[in-house]
Amino acid sequence: MGAERIALRQKERGRQQERSATDFMSDQSTFRDAAGAGQVVVSRLALAGISKQYPSVRANDDVHLAVAPGEIHAVLGENGAGKSTLMKIIYGSVRPDAGEIRWDGHPVEIGSPAQARKLGIGMVFQHFSLFETLTVGENIALALEEPFDLGALGKRIREVSREYGLDIDPQRHVHSLTVGERQRVEIVRCLLQHPRLLIMDEPTSVLTPQAVRKLFDTLKRLAQQGCSVLYISHKLDEIQELCDTATVMRGGRVTGQVRPRDETHASLAQLMVGHALPDYTRRAHVPGAALLSVKQLSVASDDPFGTSLENVTFDVHAGEIFGIAGVSGNGQAELLAALSGERRSTAAADAVTICGKSAGRLSAGARRRLGFAFVPEERLGRGAVPAMSLAENALLTAHRQPGMVRHGWIGARAIRAFATRCIEAFDVRCGGPDALAQSLSGGNLQKYIVGRELLQAPKVLVVAQPTWGVDVGASAFIRQQLLDLSAKGVAVLVISEELDELFDICDRIAVLARGRLSPSRKTGETNAEEIGLWMAGLFGDSGAAPPAQQAVHA
Repeated sequence: MGAERIALRQKERGRQQERSATDFMSDQSTFRDAAGAGQVVVSRLALAGISKQYPSVRANDDVHLAVAPGEIHAVLGENGAGKSTLMKIIYGSVRPDAGEIRWDGHPVEIGSPAQARKLGIGMVFQHFSLFETLTVGENIALALEEPFDLGALGKRIREVSREYGLDIDPQRHVHSLTVGERQRVEIVRCLLQHPRLLIMDEPTSVLTPQAVRKLFDTLKRLAQQGCSVLYISHKLDEIQELCDTATVMRGGRVTGQVRPRDETHASLAQLMVGHALPDYTRRAHVPGAALLSVKQLSVASDDPFGTSLENVTFDVHAGEIFGIAGVSGNGQAELLAALSGERRSTAAADAVTICGKSAGRLSAGARRRLGFAFVPEERLGRGAVPAMSLAENALLTAHRQPGMVRHGWIGARAIRAFATRCIEAFDVRCGGPDALAQSLSGGNLQKYIVGRELLQAPKVLVVAQPTWGVDVGASAFIRQQLLDLSAKGVAVLVISEELDELFDICDRIAVLARGRLSPSRKTGETNAEEIGLWMAGLFGDSGAAPPAQQAVHA
């Protein structure tokens, strides 16, 4: 094992020395372009010795990084590696404790996002920076420096969103948007600023495979025009296809730099997490009775810009993982609200059945008492309260566990013990049960929320976007937990836009598009291309409910 590690390090050093297309010289913040007969090109962005210390963690430690004009540069690392902090430093949201930033070869201090935008730096955040009470157009207008007219701006937003396949309505209020739709707003807002450096944090998690192709074409075109791109993604196939160079971070430090096209998925993953990823283990099991049934469910959206559900029907059996794919904004929010109890049926109690009991009119708490558990798509705000500790967040859904609440009194010791057990069992890297939810990286918070639900031993689990923005190591862990849970006889429904994820763990897959559910397919009997077409609504009338049956309206 030690020899393998030494060989890996030597291979890593060799790759850094063999960079034939561009030879980075960190001290001079320049690149030598081999294709340009040795011409020296000043870096668009160069970081030297960047460090940032927080009370409980050193987020960045002596980081060096350079990006050439027109380069698409990936930053890889597991959750908590320091990538987001580094990007926020570049964008002026966070000030470094030490180090130097150079822009076009000149030292600069980026004290605010407004200053970054003036330099030509745009950023698409993983956790969105939008005002919920404003419209899409008003939010985008806040980021523009020049005078604007909302009517003309709305036209520009529609044109850009259409060009890049990011469908958004500038008149919608942000509070009515799904997570996926909010990310589209962030992307379009950046593109309207004509950036010279575009930072993209998990930009494709809400796109169909066809839309991803279009976005990649756009980024490549921007790069050809001289725009540099810093690309953060946990999708290794995307990085291999799109990026020229990848800088790997671990524990706040840069641990290597590679050419993604020269690597394999396994080698990239090992550089990120420091060890080989385990293969998924699917234990032998036979699907049993239907534990979650949805019959002829039609839900009229409360939001005038939302998507109403039309005659949605499906079953999830004991021991089965049933996946529903689809681009955000196609009825996922309405379906999740109807399943979780946030939206109750006003017509038929058996529109939703849990473990054989009619649950369509039951509250969220009553459904949980039947053995229902739920992981929402939005971690902060829905899955966890940002300013509350992990122990306090455990109480939100697990208060029925023994000792947590007695005769109306909260059992602090039991709550801390449950949170500690969740932290240890699901490898949540944090400062302990008293750590605030907002202090965790996205992947660690997701592991905690998933763990909180699984430790309650549910009979039915509905989970939305289980690994969105989560690194490859945490993704593999969460997916294996779902596989293990199904092997124990639990009915698992996964609603996700990650097609690779659905094909990896699901027994059957269907698609929700424009409020209608497609036919289901066994995973081995379909492919990503067919599912991608269905995500665009191209499954004809076969996904509609039989006309002879009476639709149930919630």
